[in-house]
Amino acid sequence: MTKKQMSWQEKLMDSKGFPKVVEITPKMAEKWGTKPHDTVVIPAPLEVDGIMRRVPKGKLITINQIRDALAKRHRATIGCPITTGIFAAIAARAAADAMTAGKKDITPYWRTLKQGGVINEKYPGGIELQKRLLEQEGHKVVQKRKRFVVKDFETKVINL
Repeated sequence: MTKKQMSWQEKLMDSKGFPKVVEITPKMAEKWGTKPHDTVVIPAPLEVDGIMRRVPKGKLITINQIRDALAKRHRATIGCPITTGIFAAIAARAAADAMTAGKKDITPYWRTLKQGGVINEKYPGGIELQKRLLEQEGHKVVQKRKRFVVKDFETKVINL
């Protein structure tokens, strides 16, 4: 018997025992530029989604800001770069599914950018859809080499 594939919404709701704060190993510390015995928070998917949902129309957030907010909330040194990115992608895909189903109250994932204001090409709809949605909200998107960046994004990020 084959196991049924979970929907993006189900993955978003599956906390897997997170959030959890753990000590950073020496290997992690070397990779992330922290010190051994610092701490990292591994968030729950809904926590990441919740922060993404708080970004109002016309404003932006970066994945690093989400990590910082999670670390502060859980009194950890850093927010996990790997799981935060994965859970943001899950939130984006769950939102895209909801959008396709005609729902209006969805996570505005296109407002979550990579470091430097770069559009995440792996989010649903790729660069084209996100660019269109951002431009509809008044942002100017420019191409820098192979990347697409929200111009002057620093002036439009929210403070959490």
